[in-house]
Order: sequence, then structure tokens, then C-alpha cells
Amino acid sequence: MSVSQLSAEQRGEEILAVFDTAFGELLAADPAAFRVKFRKMAASAFAFYRGTACLYYHDLDAEKRGGPYLDDRTSRVWIHGDLHAENFGTYMDSTGRLIFNVNDFDEAYVGPFTWDLKRFAASMALIGYAKALGDEQISELVRVYAAAYRERVHALATGAKSDEVPPFTLDTAQGPLLDALRDARSLTRFGLLDSMTEIRDFERRFAPGGGSIELDAATRYKVLAAFDVYLETLPDSSLARPDSYRVKDVVGRRGIGIGSAGLPSYNILLEGHSDALENDVVIYIKQAQTPAVSRHITDPAIAEYFQHEGHRTVISQRALQAHADPWLGWTELDGTGQLVAEVSPYAVDLDWGDIDDPEEIASVVADLGRATATMHAAADDQSGESLVPFSTERAIDAAIAADEAGFPELLVDFAHTYGARARADHQIFVDLFRNGRIPGL
Repeated sequence: MSVSQLSAEQRGEEILAVFDTAFGELLAADPAAFRVKFRKMAASAFAFYRGTACLYYHDLDAEKRGGPYLDDRTSRVWIHGDLHAENFGTYMDSTGRLIFNVNDFDEAYVGPFTWDLKRFAASMALIGYAKALGDEQISELVRVYAAAYRERVHALATGAKSDEVPPFTLDTAQGPLLDALRDARSLTRFGLLDSMTEIRDFERRFAPGGGSIELDAATRYKVLAAFDVYLETLPDSSLARPDSYRVKDVVGRRGIGIGSAGLPSYNILLEGHSDALENDVVIYIKQAQTPAVSRHITDPAIAEYFQHEGHRTVISQRALQAHADPWLGWTELDGTGQLVAEVSPYAVDLDWGDIDDPEEIASVVADLGRATATMHAAADDQSGESLVPFSTERAIDAAIAADEAGFPELLVDFAHTYGARARADHQIFVDLFRNGRIPGL
């Protein structure tokens, strides 16, 4: 029976089963964090969609394996894994440039490139619906995204020079993307430090409160041992000053975001690139999660490539993101893979709240299509990883060229079908949650 043929009661049971697989252990360990997570997901169909990549991949798997534009190569591309319209924003790359591009690589893996595109397309249907856009307007936005993706992939596949397809920076971005970059530029490391730390006895330390948890001596020792292991995973070019490794303070934190509910994490305060207190750096160690897509990729060579989920997250991000965070690395705590990265003062997410004019939305969506293509093209035989030993942009370009006209319509059809499915699922989820039907809560 297909998803569309299930009754609300049957679909509710299916949603609960998928949630149990994806969240069961973490929910049992920290029900309070999941109550916060689920209340955030209950706020809107889009928030629900953001938090349910597990359900999306379950549905893709249940409906049909394979599909148009997928072959041995295009089914084996580094993908973002959770590509929706709000997973774009700013970061400062390792060369010191502010970049607008895809962010949040917790769900990244190797799989079919169309799975990223479909997930984005359905997210645009949900945003369009929330902004009261008509079905044809939504269709046109998805076509704009598909066309921009196609154009950029073709340019990259045919050897366009990097200056012909520049990244989105303060010099090249426009509209809301430029606004986000300017907002990021107005932020400072001192502002971040001021919000998280204080000066005590002439040295910077984490401030009490604000979600910080003081660690006992045994836990602190364990975290610092994991930090030492992490240092071995950093690129040689990461740190110009050996003293940058010096730990000033450590605190625990508890994740309660839509994507990080129940995941234990730690913040470490480090000496910066000089003795000045305003240059100190905050990094986080966070338990990495099993990406939802990995449960639906059966090639054992992919799973065996990674030491653990922390290693998988870092290798994926380095493959997908040019000039990634120089503090990006991995370690283990209690036998579980951990992701380590800087708490960046320059991270600003794309804000859809004030993007309402259809022409401006279309312009933004086109840029996001180009950003998606650049991400897919970055992660191939040039990334230094052997999992994808071919040019992804050439493989994708050739697959789309076999049926140019069908490519945008594939995404349009999926956007409307799955957007409607997500809206219905959101209502089912809200009823399950408010009536105490989710086990463990």
C-alpha cells in the first residue's frame, strides 16, 4: 500500500514506527529535550518537515527505488542529506572569506543526487503554501531552482573557470543573500565571547548559566582526553600558533534544537591566535548522529568507509564545502563518534520571514539552485576522498542531458505531492503529540 492510500490512523502508526527507529534511544535518554523538539516541530508544517528527514527517506524507499536520472554514478554522489530551504547561510571559510552557501552537514552521506533536489523542492512547496502562493507560482519557483541547478552543473561539467562560477561573497551576492553576508560581517568574535564567557582573575572563562553545565573532574578529564585525540584529525594548516591548542575552560551543554535534541555536547574555550582575550576561540564537541539517509543506502562499502558518525560528518563536510572550517575534526567519547567544530561568530541563516515578493523569492531560489550544484560538484574525485572516484558534475550533467524537459517536471510533481503529504503528516503528528500518543513522552 502506498503512503497516499493509508488512513490517518495507519499513517500515524507508520510515523510512530519511523520515529522509534530514528529517535528511540535518544528520546529514552532525554524525554524533556524531545518535548521541546516536538513542540518546535508542531509549530508549522515546515518545522515538522525540517525535523523529519527520517520520514522523508522512509517514504522515498517505500514508494520506489531508483528513478529517473539515476545510474551507477549519479546514485553515488556526496549529498547534503537534509537539503531544505532553511539549511543555507553564511560561514567564514579557512581563507578568511565570508561565504553564503549550504550549511549544517549533520545528515551528509553518499547517495542519489536527486534525493537532495526533491527534499529542497518539497520544502519550497511548504514555504510557498505558508506564504499563500498559488500552485502555479510554486511550480514556477521549483522550475527556476531546477533550471539554475542545471545551468550551473553544465557550466562546471564543461570546464568553466572558477572565476566564471564564483561563490556567493560580499562582492558577488545580491538581495537577501547579500543581506545575510552583511549581517554576518557585522558580528564579531568579541560579541560571541561576551555572550558566553566572562573575565575572572585576568583570564577568560565560561560564564555560569545560559545552558552551561559544570563538569565533574572525571568528565572533564574524559573530554580533555577526547580533545587531544581530536587535534590529530586537524589539517596541518589549521593552526599557525601552537599555543592555540591551550584549553582555558570546559563546560557541558545539552542539545534541544530541532536537529540536536538529546545529544550531549561540550564547549571548550581555547587560547586564540594571540594573547589578547578577544581572540579566544570556542569549539564544541557534539555526539554525531546516524544520518537518516544511511538507513536506506545498502552499499556496505559506503558504511565501512567511516570510522564512526563523527568521522562521517567531517569527511562529508570537507568533501561538500570548499575551504571548510579549519577547526573541523572528529574524536570519540565513551566509544561514540563526536563532531568537533568552532562555534562560529559569523553564522547567519537565510531568513525567509521578509522574503515575500514572488520575484525576489525566485531570485533567491535561483541562487540556491546554483549553490546546490556547486556543492554537488565540489565533492568528487578532486575532494581527496576515494568513495566518489569520478567527476560528479559530468555524471549529473550527462544524466540530465538524456531528458532535459523531464528534469524540472520531476521536481515540480514531487514538490506538490510531497508538500501535501507533509502538511497532512504535520496534522497527524500534532494530534499524536498533544494526545500523548508518542511513547516515552
